[in-house]
Amino acid sequence: MRRRILGALVGLFLAASVPADDQKFITLASTTSTEHSGLFEFIVPIFQAQTGISVRVVAVGTGQALAIGCNGDADAVLVHAPAAEQQFVADGCGIDRRAVMFNDFVVVGPKDDPAGVLGADTVAEGFERIAQAKAPFASRGDDSGTHKKELLLWADVGIKPTGAWYRELGAGMGAALNTAAAMQAYTLADRATWLSFSNRQGLSIVFQGDQALHNPYSSILVNPNRHPVKVDLARVWHDWLVSEAGQTAISQYQLNGHQLFTPN
Repeated sequence: MRRRILGALVGLFLAASVPADDQKFITLASTTSTEHSGLFEFIVPIFQAQTGISVRVVAVGTGQALAIGCNGDADAVLVHAPAAEQQFVADGCGIDRRAVMFNDFVVVGPKDDPAGVLGADTVAEGFERIAQAKAPFASRGDDSGTHKKELLLWADVGIKPTGAWYRELGAGMGAALNTAAAMQAYTLADRATWLSFSNRQGLSIVFQGDQALHNPYSSILVNPNRHPVKVDLARVWHDWLVSEAGQTAISQYQLNGHQLFTPN
């Protein structure tokens, strides 16, 4: 039932967003961070001008993006959850996984930092301090790449977060940041979305820079042997992302003087 509903929603989205006379397009399932950061708004027109192919983006959490791809409702995916990406390929849903770009995650929290995360030496220590203080934490709880990374960070310190202090939202990154701002709570965010987020209120970055917060993005083609996808057009996009032209476009995208993604 969930698969049928997801497929129907994707179909409705696509029907509403693509001109009927536009036949040379691909459907890309990707993350909210790449969409909401403005990256696609910048690089897709460059790609289309160079190739004549338009890219129709379905922006959801990484888990949903991979499910859409595995169901054959997209031609390619661009996501950021390495273990899930590897499983996607191992399950025969995708082929030719390629590293495209990266940025990092940051821990965001109240400026007065009640858990003392600013004094932590590692992100693991920071998460331990949040749990020990039972300070409010807003989790996306949506099986996105950010949510998967958050769960890995808790697991790395042997903590299973539960209780009133830990709020699982089932929401995207923007909604999670809005909730954290309203609650004066900690949360994990990708840097691109944080930089593009304007409703910060009393929030600020309280921890950054740990290698454990590295955030790589990969492009994967949906397996044409499983679904009748537009593999030839999708491969043009796939190849362009890692070409000099694509990597240059990614590197040129900035917001308020900040480069949001680093090409691989």
